[in-house]
Amino acid sequence: MPKSDDNILTVQELAVYLKIPESTLYKIVREGGVPAQKIGKHWRFNKKAIDSWIASGKTKVT
Repeated sequence: MPKSDDNILTVQELAVYLKIPESTLYKIVREGGVPAQKIGKHWRFNKKAIDSWIASGKTKVT
């Protein structure tokens, strides 16, 4: 199996990265609080966008 792209994170990977439960991350995603892209049934997150979002200190994505 090829190595996944480290710039794209799954829900599980992002929850570990942010050190929060997956259930909390799903809630934040539903509220539009984190930059995310839904591909089919699955949420994906760009690590650079997540890092920028964290650095900005914003609670909602605009």
